[in-house]
Amino acid sequence: MNETTRGVCYGLSAYTIWGCFPLFFALFEGVPAFEILVHRIIWSCVFLALVITGLRRWPAVRAALGNPRQLWRVLGCALLIAANWGIYIYSVETRHVLQASLGYFLTPLVNVALGMLVLRERMGPWQMAAVMLAGIGILIQLVMLGELPWITLALAISFGTYGLLRKQVVLDGLSGLFVETLLLLPVGLMTFGWLRHAELSHFGDSVSIGALLMASGIVTAIPLLLFAGAARRLRLATVGFLMYINPTLQFFIALLVFGEPLSQVQLVSFVVIWVALALYTWSSWHYRPRVPAGQN
Repeated sequence: MNETTRGVCYGLSAYTIWGCFPLFFALFEGVPAFEILVHRIIWSCVFLALVITGLRRWPAVRAALGNPRQLWRVLGCALLIAANWGIYIYSVETRHVLQASLGYFLTPLVNVALGMLVLRERMGPWQMAAVMLAGIGILIQLVMLGELPWITLALAISFGTYGLLRKQVVLDGLSGLFVETLLLLPVGLMTFGWLRHAELSHFGDSVSIGALLMASGIVTAIPLLLFAGAARRLRLATVGFLMYINPTLQFFIALLVFGEPLSQVQLVSFVVIWVALALYTWSSWHYRPRVPAGQN
């Protein structure tokens, strides 16, 4: 198996696991989203510490912890990813997975908009049209349904802003996520202690719930490791194309497994955003920089 094929396998595995997350978090019946989030932070930190020890990545972690200026950015990343995790778990618990999938479909276009607004990146006319189409897709739900799809927007904006900040942190994905969870660990441990003291914790309810809460850390880290393997072996365009596997799987799980209703207005909103994504993907591919022969 050559490196490109191995990279595709890693990428497919990572995005398939992420796409099946609704099935995993649906197993936590009766456990509040914020408590699952607390355990996801704690056990992710524990598992990632073991992985970093095995891969000997501690020098990068120590360098990040010893750089206060970078640490503030990492803390911002940590708060954004925690918010994203919490809202996503809540969307599964309340059976709003369709909104969550739309949020992750929308994320690439939010990234483009943030790049233009914050980093002053130049946007081509087709990319601008794609972002405007995505805005129309959200407006359709706001006007026709009379409600703002806040889960969709919160997931897309939090993850898009996380990506924006993450670009400014000189850390690989694995070490970066560990430092982020490490910064959140004190709050996670204090919250866990308070839940135990108030007898509100579900950690000891049963062996299965306890095992699932601990497994949330492993489930968080494994697709990240697979994604890192894919990113090292594949072109960015290929990784970006594979990314749509995640929200597509979530979309079909919401419809076929959870039986969430899809109104005509929601379907129109999805179609408009899918068209926007297709336009953005086409423009990115069509106008990509040409690499001279022999430099691939």
